[in-house]
Amino acid sequence: MTGTEVRMSDVVLKVDNLSQHFKLGSGTLKAVDGVSFEVRKGEVLGIVGESGCGKTTVGRTVIGLYPPTGGSVYLNGTRISAGTKLLDKTARDYHEELAAIKADKKAEKKNKNTLKIQMIFQDPVSSLDPRLTVMDIIAEGLIIKGERNKEVIREKVYAVLEKVGLVKEHANRYPHEFSGGQRQRIGIARAVVMEPEVIIADEPVSALDVSIQAQVILLLNKLRNELGITIVFIAHDISVVKYFSDKI
Repeated sequence: MTGTEVRMSDVVLKVDNLSQHFKLGSGTLKAVDGVSFEVRKGEVLGIVGESGCGKTTVGRTVIGLYPPTGGSVYLNGTRISAGTKLLDKTARDYHEELAAIKADKKAEKKNKNTLKIQMIFQDPVSSLDPRLTVMDIIAEGLIIKGERNKEVIREKVYAVLEKVGLVKEHANRYPHEFSGGQRQRIGIARAVVMEPEVIIADEPVSALDVSIQAQVILLLNKLRNELGITIVFIAHDISVVKYFSDKI
């Protein structure tokens, strides 16, 4: 345990029998097959494994960057994603279940539940648009969420920059003007500004120098304790996962 003061009682994120298959020519690559787990509020779940085992694919499927082939993803008990195979099956055999899935997906669009899950990407260079300022990068999610007041957006961006160890003067700069560690802090700020319940951290320190890795891990732990964020922490370094995670 990492000493969080958050009461861990309710399941925030549930992944049930998740699978992700990709078509390759005439064949199929089973990147992920039958993954299930639950994460409670304030917990850090570590997903660890060798390169190519499907860790990142799990994270991208949970957040919706890849539509799942099978299984379901639940956020606070509401199904926010259902596999295409499951939909086909229920259309054939379980019409009531299909109606429930469609109702959940309609609620998802209305309530934008998926915005409650944010992602921190592995590469802090390629994950930031070089043509946008830090202000624009962090503010983009707020605008998508529906915020139109420029002053509110500006103040939220300034506040989250300070929260991740940067200053408001950084808001008008571009990604190439920062170090790797600072870029990853910008990526963390982009996720945190949305006030998510869950963050998928996809190997957030593997592309950084060893001396910077500890700083980023400590920052994530600080934000987790302060904000009660649930984190799915994906990595291949078992020592980092062991230090940071409540369960693996």
